[in-house]
Amino acid sequence: MTVKQLSLPELTAACARLGVTRVGLWREPVGAYGVEKAARLVAGAGLTVTSLCRGGFLTAAEPGARLRALDDNRSAIDEAAALGTETLVLVSGGLPPGSRDLSAARERIADALHVLAPHAAERGVRLAIEPLHPMYAADRCVVSTLAQALELAERFPASRVGVVVDTYHVWWDDTAPAAVARAGAAGRIHAFQVADWTTPLPRGVLTGRGQLGDGAVELRRWRERVDAAGYRGPIEAELFNDGLWARDGAEVLAETVRRFIEHVL
Repeated sequence: MTVKQLSLPELTAACARLGVTRVGLWREPVGAYGVEKAARLVAGAGLTVTSLCRGGFLTAAEPGARLRALDDNRSAIDEAAALGTETLVLVSGGLPPGSRDLSAARERIADALHVLAPHAAERGVRLAIEPLHPMYAADRCVVSTLAQALELAERFPASRVGVVVDTYHVWWDDTAPAAVARAGAAGRIHAFQVADWTTPLPRGVLTGRGQLGDGAVELRRWRERVDAAGYRGPIEAELFNDGLWARDGAEVLAETVRRFIEHVL
């Protein structure tokens, strides 16, 4: 999504030119291209898929909506397996219309995970709960902190359900470093993503993720924390940014690689 202006063939070619060997994919462009076709394209370019984003939106209270969400997540699990990634990122979902009950919404996530985790295990896929910044709690994700994500994940084996550490969403939380250590000790860090926090936020706030090094986040310090917790997996740069999307995608990808080396490594 950092360079969503690139088609999948353009993305794989640009990664090959830059020596990038791993890529996180999103369901929408993969679905438009064709899951099996995308799997062949990525593998043919020598790339490994690090994660598929996103499943989730599991907080609906209405029975029909819940069944549809479960079916969609089963499909997402199957797509992740077809792409050869073991990690499906979950954005849990916001409050149902008219509700103010955060606790009940989180319990519905747990109920859904009880249904989905066995299916994921059969496909060799782990479910990774991503906490989102509290500004998204009403409409996108009632899981706002790593501690809340762990409270859900710890009801299941670590091999089945873990968490995503995304600097954009957790950098502000002074309890997050301890939660990173706790998650790492249990083998529950299933993905690590980096983006910077810049202001002012754009209208709608979804596309405000700053290019690495442009904002307030101590990116290298967060990488060191995750390293210290024992995480040895890939690090994904995930930048939703209208300004970046308006530029040449190959140029943005090359810039992001340089910024990653300078500010994260």
